[in-house]
Amino acid sequence: MSGPLLNWLREVRERYAHPSRLAQKGVLGMNRRNISYISRYNDRSLFPLVDDKLQTKQIVLDAGITAPDLIGVISEQHEVKDLAGLIASLPGFCIKPAHGSGGKGIMVITRRDDDGYHKTNGQIANIGDLERHVSNILAGLFSLGGRADVAIIESLIEFDDCFTGYTYEGVPDTRVIVFKGFPVMAMMRLSTSASNGKANLHQGAVGVGLNIGDGSALKAVQFDRPVLLHPDTGTNLLTLKVPHWEQLLNLAASCYEMSGLGYLGTDIVLDRQKGPVLLELNARPGLSIQVANGEGLVPRLRQIEALGNKHKMTPQQRIDYAREHFSRK
Repeated sequence: MSGPLLNWLREVRERYAHPSRLAQKGVLGMNRRNISYISRYNDRSLFPLVDDKLQTKQIVLDAGITAPDLIGVISEQHEVKDLAGLIASLPGFCIKPAHGSGGKGIMVITRRDDDGYHKTNGQIANIGDLERHVSNILAGLFSLGGRADVAIIESLIEFDDCFTGYTYEGVPDTRVIVFKGFPVMAMMRLSTSASNGKANLHQGAVGVGLNIGDGSALKAVQFDRPVLLHPDTGTNLLTLKVPHWEQLLNLAASCYEMSGLGYLGTDIVLDRQKGPVLLELNARPGLSIQVANGEGLVPRLRQIEALGNKHKMTPQQRIDYAREHFSRK
């Protein structure tokens, strides 16, 4: 067998470990996640509340949770012409599909000048480009199953300068897995040129595992491989520490009562003026957070399950428990 082929086989073994080895390390797989946690702890009747970003926006606003302001909604093709009026006074804004997934269809405009509307990747669009994008959203180009959709226009997050150098073009967000109201694992997703300015790990964003105790970096990965420096800025990723960590965990934990979901992912960004702001909820959060943390979810989930429902905890007590038991030195 040739040397290159041997090297390739070793790489495959290292990258795709045998399922039994992963189970021994407490790694949560997709089937187990779906059966033991999503199906068991998430009532299917609640899924539309998080699958539809417009419904999510409404329950978030009703609960008084900090989120981007809703500028407007376009639900019919004949309303596309109203877009220019909705955004006329806005220096920046975000257009997203209500039923999109994986960041598809989200267009972020950071500023506007005589040249046009500036997107996060440096490209410049005109109003016709924006109207076509909204029209494509309505036609279901970005929605699950190609279903007809609606376009949501939100205010722009004012990027917190504390993350300058840790991300490329896009706004970084923090994903927190919340189980029965306990924040059990967290990571920050940092955009890169490979991810086209989006915080999507599958497209090439960097995932940084975070210590649930204080929000400091534990490990960084890109395409499931360890990295130390941001591929575009050269910043040491292990020096990252998320400010307002207590406030961020409180926001994540409060989504349990608000949504009624027992197992969910919360996506939170830091706004320069507002602090932690809730972007989205996810009833089927992905599993790559375990890669970013270098640790499996199962032991933490089992520990929470072992508590039972005998002693009802307040959100603050749940946060204190998580920080005490799931912190890493």
